[in-house]
Amino acid sequence: MAMLSIDTIVVPQGAEYQAVCRGLQQANANIQAIAIPIGTKNARQVLASYTQQLSQAQKVLIVGLGGSLTPAYAVGDRVLIHSCWDLNRNCLNLESKFMRIIQSKISIDAVAGLTSDRIIALAQEKLKLAQQYPASIVDMEGYGYISELQQQGITVAMLRVVSDDLRGDIPQLSNAIDSAGNLKPVTTAIAFLQQPIAALRLIQGSLTGLKVLELTTAQLFTNKKLAFS
Repeated sequence: MAMLSIDTIVVPQGAEYQAVCRGLQQANANIQAIAIPIGTKNARQVLASYTQQLSQAQKVLIVGLGGSLTPAYAVGDRVLIHSCWDLNRNCLNLESKFMRIIQSKISIDAVAGLTSDRIIALAQEKLKLAQQYPASIVDMEGYGYISELQQQGITVAMLRVVSDDLRGDIPQLSNAIDSAGNLKPVTTAIAFLQQPIAALRLIQGSLTGLKVLELTTAQLFTNKKLAFS
């Protein structure tokens, strides 16, 4: 088996970052995790603030939650991204050899991803995006960070865990993300109160996705067999 030589994980700040840190702790892995804002805006400036941490980086894994654009993937499923589109139909390919090394460590499909500039809340809109782009997963950070890291000569892989799928809508939260890439608590709470069923779906999906993200991180960096529950 080829050596899994990931030296850095890039993950959205907050609960996703905390899940990754718990997974690394379980595996007793000395891998640096870099927390980035939600969304792909200012990716260059964000990474510039981590110049020292990235100066020796060679293989970076971007991880986080995402939305499914196809019935093939439901909440809790995890996928590798072999190519990533933006909304302008630009596409970046990720290195296949790096993906195969990850797949030799964990059982995971490789699919195309799409990076959106906002949260896609409606299942109907996810279906529409799937008709417009050859992608199975939507996220908010991938394209910008993949592009910037590749331009620095760093090999990149991206792994996403599904936290919302086509079984229903989630709350409209695009206005709840501030300029620093954080969720605004009051705006989020209002959206949840206005759409309680969608909010419950998002909360349950996020908790499931975060647990899988934690276990997957641990599984990648340990020699033990870890069971998913």
